[in-house]
Amino acid sequence: MRFELYGANELNFVEFNITGNPDLFKQCDKDSFYMDSEIFNLFSECFEHSNNLFDYFSPTKYTTRNIVVLLNELQTAYSTIGKIKSYNQFLNYASDKFMGSNFVLELEKFDKNWRLNWEQYCSKLLEVDQQLINLIKRCMNEDKTLWIIGY
Repeated sequence: MRFELYGANELNFVEFNITGNPDLFKQCDKDSFYMDSEIFNLFSECFEHSNNLFDYFSPTKYTTRNIVVLLNELQTAYSTIGKIKSYNQFLNYASDKFMGSNFVLELEKFDKNWRLNWEQYCSKLLEVDQQLINLIKRCMNEDKTLWIIGY
C-alpha cells in the first residue's frame, strides 16, 4: 500500500487522468497518476458528493461544473483528518469510510506496529489529500478535465 500518487509504471487501481479533454482520454497515460484502492476508498465520498455520475468502475469526468465542489470536499476531508488526535479517532475515521476496514487490514499487512505509528499514517493521509487538492487546483488553473478511472 502506497500513501502517494504515482506514475504509470507503478499502476495499482485508480487512475487520475488530466491528459484528455471532456470527450475522451487515453487510459493509463504515462502522465496520469495512480493510487491504491485502499487509500482511494477513504476519499471516494469526496468524488461521489461532487459528481452524481461518479462510478467507481467506469470513467468519471470532472469538469469546471463539478471540480470546485470536489476541491471543497477534499479540503473538508483534509480538515477532518487534521483534527484526528488519537488512535481511536484514526480507527473510527477509517472504519466509517467506504471499505475502510480494507484500509485497516492493509495497514496491518504493511506494518505490524501500525497501531503505535498511527500518527505517521494519519500524516500520510494528509499528504495524499494535499496531493489531490494540488491536482484539482492544477486542473482549475490549466482548465483541464480530470478523469477518474478505477481498475
